[in-house]
Amino acid sequence: MILLIDAGNTRVKWALAEADAPPGTWLAHGAVVHADLTQLELIWSEAAGQRAVERILIANVAGNALRVHLEYVLQRSFPALPLASAIDWFESRPALAGLTNGYRNPGQLGCDRFAAAIAGHTLAPGRAIIVANCGTATTIDAITADGVFLGGMILPGLGLMASSLARNTAQLPQIAQDGKLPDGFADNTDDAILSGCLAAQSGAIEHAFARHHAVECIISGGAAPYIAPMLKVPHRIVENIVLIGLHAAAGAGQDH
Repeated sequence: MILLIDAGNTRVKWALAEADAPPGTWLAHGAVVHADLTQLELIWSEAAGQRAVERILIANVAGNALRVHLEYVLQRSFPALPLASAIDWFESRPALAGLTNGYRNPGQLGCDRFAAAIAGHTLAPGRAIIVANCGTATTIDAITADGVFLGGMILPGLGLMASSLARNTAQLPQIAQDGKLPDGFADNTDDAILSGCLAAQSGAIEHAFARHHAVECIISGGAAPYIAPMLKVPHRIVENIVLIGLHAAAGAGQDH
């Protein structure tokens, strides 16, 4: 049994799976915000009582403080597991799980983007695709049909983009990113902000799609349900794409 962890900038997502199961086939999964990380101790302890966790694979982009906190929670959750040998901190590398990393410096690529790209190629083999992961930041990456990660773009996520406007521009209100948009042009400030932010997000994805001559966009992340309806290119929403990529990497039978 393997515990997969995606430690992002806002939430920690996790899944329990058999290493040789199809990527994305979970026995259990969930997510908590950073402030609620200690809640996972009880959840993981109960899971450990039902299933033998032998390996933990973690993609962490939230810094060393969260890494230390995760190690503490894992130690309390799995006291009988030798964590020093059981934990793999996932890192980008030149090639893994059928994906070639085309970054100028492969190790510089964010491990979450690398995992998401692995997931995209696993879910759409033999297809030129765009993978858009729309969380605190939005990352938009291009993968060729034969599994080469070409690179991509990073922009503020939907919520960050909207809150930045509200915080840094006089007299503009804070808005909810899940607001309902009217048809046509917005006739009030809240809708105008949301419309502009959604257009920027979807427009960036469509620009990457056209430039790559992609046949499909795989979109994931907390803001995906709001951005996807704006897209005018073939797309599908896939939840927990980083966890799927970690699962595919674990099944590749290589060290990380």
